[in-house]
Amino acid sequence: MRQELAGWGRYPRAYCAVEAPRSEAELADLMDGTSQIARGKGRAYGDAALQPKRTISMLNLNRFVSFDPEGGLMVAEAGVTSEEIIDTFLPRGWFLPVTPGTKFVTLGGMIAADVHGKNHHGAGSFGAHVAWIDVMDEGGVVHRAQAGSPLFDQTVGGMGLTGVILRAALRLKPVETGWIRQETIIAEDLDAAMAALEAGETAEYSVAWIDTLATGKAFGRSVIYLGEHATRAELPRWNRENALTPPRRGLKTIPIDAPDWVLNRLSAKAFNALYYRAGKRKAGHGLIDWDTYFYPLDAVGGWNRLYGRRGFSQYQCAFPLATSRAGLSEILKTLAAAKVGAFLSVLKLFGPGTGKGISFPIEGYTLTMDFPMSAASHALMDRLDGIVARHGGRLYLAKDSRQSPDLMRQGYDGQLPAFTSGRPQGFASLLSERLGI
Repeated sequence: MRQELAGWGRYPRAYCAVEAPRSEAELADLMDGTSQIARGKGRAYGDAALQPKRTISMLNLNRFVSFDPEGGLMVAEAGVTSEEIIDTFLPRGWFLPVTPGTKFVTLGGMIAADVHGKNHHGAGSFGAHVAWIDVMDEGGVVHRAQAGSPLFDQTVGGMGLTGVILRAALRLKPVETGWIRQETIIAEDLDAAMAALEAGETAEYSVAWIDTLATGKAFGRSVIYLGEHATRAELPRWNRENALTPPRRGLKTIPIDAPDWVLNRLSAKAFNALYYRAGKRKAGHGLIDWDTYFYPLDAVGGWNRLYGRRGFSQYQCAFPLATSRAGLSEILKTLAAAKVGAFLSVLKLFGPGTGKGISFPIEGYTLTMDFPMSAASHALMDRLDGIVARHGGRLYLAKDSRQSPDLMRQGYDGQLPAFTSGRPQGFASLLSERLGI
């Protein structure tokens, strides 16, 4: 069946021949030499899970296989989602060891992108918590790749280009409650924000919202959120009965595509001012449920429609620690002078990267920004690319929809030779074709 597909950014779009196997045997029958790519929930923002010749939906291969209640080792098929893992195992006292900013992603997708979360400075990225992966090759043969093996190291962060991830064993994290003990810190400028994040490395989780349009003394002002899993003893008595099952938020849905004029530089500046003031009012300590802390945007169904029919690009870059201050400062100055507003900008501190596959994290800082798609935003992102290149940075492939092959090769030059060596040619996405990998 051919259907129009896109990533979460809704750009680009492509008509793809879609298959949705319901068994390992049906999946093996598709391994016929056609260029293809596996796809989960479609939450990669760009073209990483698009292949017009054949896109394989893994959502029917979504069964839990086994669980060790003593050690927390869960075995599941690739189509199981983070939401299903949390709903199943949090009531038993287990949580994901690493999670991205949405729970609507699959186990296979998290491995393929080697996703990172608010705890990268301490826990690393997702692949560090995977014990083994079953990978189907282009001939339909399944290989069990143990952690540390060449196939494992290619597949983690390999963007689905080394074969189809069929199932995996993941070590879950024991927790006493589903609540997070949060500290909210106000940073009046970029230096204060970076200092707060570095001082907060002892916290399990840390993330900052950053005002990318502020200038003068407010340049780089931020709201930092530190978090720890709360213990039962830290909960109010009335809350201990539902310690592992906090009330879930109601879901609001964006019913239509917003007009293109809704999100612009003026609305971005107004939003940033309101958000910063709200953060100042909430500064201090408090308890927050896991869903609100880790997945604030999941409470708004179809929030990508706010950017209109043309979609948006989520631009996420990372700089090495030594060049982070200079790179971030240059990007913020460029954004402050541009006509395009950046929305929902996030700053995080990474620990050391793994170097697996073409995994994104490197030790340093990562900045994430959303831009509505337009000629002006394309031109702005081209300028940002130059800043990233000058400071030895890179872009996140799971978010990318438009970077050049030269920028990608420069950013990932230390990992590409090992990744491309012996990589099977039967797996390709529009992203890999665009970047020539």
